[in-house]
Amino acid sequence: MSEAPARVVFTTGFSRRYTGGVTEFAVAAKTLRGVIREMDKQFPGLAETLAEETTVAIDGELYEIDFLRPIKPGAEVFFIPRIEGG
Repeated sequence: MSEAPARVVFTTGFSRRYTGGVTEFAVAAKTLRGVIREMDKQFPGLAETLAEETTVAIDGELYEIDFLRPIKPGAEVFFIPRIEGG
């Protein structure tokens, strides 16, 4: 039996800009780097945007982008656009 893929979620505004309005994806990956690579395969160039312009919540816990962060089977990975302040 295969492991459950992660559920990758984007905000509506982010998805309109980068994924044609699709907000949820099923991605099989063991690390955050794997999730980002899989998203880049579907939407070339998206990996750079995800790495530089988002923060990520994995199962409700906020993290900076850490490529080696493990992703458990069935996890929810929610990419959130960073809020810049000055």
